[in-house]
Amino acid sequence: MISDIVDLRSFYTTTLGRIAEQSIAMGLASIWARLPNERLVGLGYVLPWLDRFGTDAERVFAFMPATQGAVNWPPEGPSATALVFEEELPLVDSSVDRVLLVHALEHAENPRESLQELWRVLAPGGRLVIVVPNRRGVWARFEHTPFGTGRPFSRGQLTSLLREANFTPGDWSDGLFFPPSTKRWLLQFHQILERTGRRLWPMFSGVIIVEAQKRLYQGIPVAKRSSRRVFMPVLSPQGAVRHARDT
Repeated sequence: MISDIVDLRSFYTTTLGRIAEQSIAMGLASIWARLPNERLVGLGYVLPWLDRFGTDAERVFAFMPATQGAVNWPPEGPSATALVFEEELPLVDSSVDRVLLVHALEHAENPRESLQELWRVLAPGGRLVIVVPNRRGVWARFEHTPFGTGRPFSRGQLTSLLREANFTPGDWSDGLFFPPSTKRWLLQFHQILERTGRRLWPMFSGVIIVEAQKRLYQGIPVAKRSSRRVFMPVLSPQGAVRHARDT
């Protein structure tokens, strides 16, 4: 099941969603190196974190997969949102410095192709930051949150996938150590559970966060992509069928 843009926005307006966003932001902050005047692209549903980590960027874009849907962002000023296919991004080679993926890789039709496309648009030494559901975590087992949909990953699976796409994994982090409960009395203890989980059960976090760097010293063989898709408007006028007159 793929998370819809409406469901994602609704989740992050709830108490559980706001706490989850803060937990992931803490995990991102521990590995997020400051790059002044960077060109930053967010792929998936990244709006809560672009507002936090994109303040020093020269340019920020929010790319949203076509299967998910898109919303306008930022709410004020020119829109920086685009509806895209993950395997064919509307960017030239080596045009961005960092890409942040949230609610994206676990829903990708072909994760390897998506990562290869990100390798293409990243500048030499560019950074890729990925947030995915943890296969061992509790959050991946409940579908009332967006982290219970799509394909969860382990650290080993992420490492293999990144290396196949010519990325070098670097720093790792985690988030969501408290249970995905909607009960208010339990959410009151989320900070205690988060701190305790980071010390006692780090392998059972709700999400895995990794930063990888674009690798340049190894060539990538050219291979035919397994998927080629085009946009098809839902409400597209087909026109009237014309018939030749009998003469």
